[in-house]
Amino acid sequence: MTDERQLLIVEDDEGFARTLKRSFERRGYHVMTADSLESVTAILADNRPGFAVVDLKLGPQSGLACVQALHAHDPAMLIVVLTGFASIATAVEAIKLGATNYLAKPSNTDDIEAAFARSGGNPAAPLAPRPTSIKTLEWEHIHEVLKDSEFNISEAARRLGMHRRTLARKLAKRQVG
Repeated sequence: MTDERQLLIVEDDEGFARTLKRSFERRGYHVMTADSLESVTAILADNRPGFAVVDLKLGPQSGLACVQALHAHDPAMLIVVLTGFASIATAVEAIKLGATNYLAKPSNTDDIEAAFARSGGNPAAPLAPRPTSIKTLEWEHIHEVLKDSEFNISEAARRLGMHRRTLARKLAKRQVG
């Protein structure tokens, strides 16, 4: 199998990983799966995938560490980050660490393949017609603090000056996918 058709899926939700794997295999990819940075490192010891799909939140770990390891292994690899906790802060970090694209869940195989194809960026992308709302800014700030606290809800709540349950409720209301 050639490198350009090898795909690594880094996802801790076994059901979603299995579904995504089958879908990509039907499209002719040779698919490997991992659920943590450790398993990514083990796979990279013997393989050189040309594509990767990485979940942003892998249990207690951040998928950003996987993005960094994948990019260090092969800077030409096309990496798409999937997340149910989309924010500008995590999107920027993912791109800085080597991701090619960043998609909010739910995303399907068509969306991911399209993201692989859009790896070059679009300088003609339209600008937002209006400023960001206060709620969106709050949501992005919460996710920046969550990322900085390694997705520890209690620590993030302490840093934000709110009760842990309040933060959990806010996250449950806005979670995508």
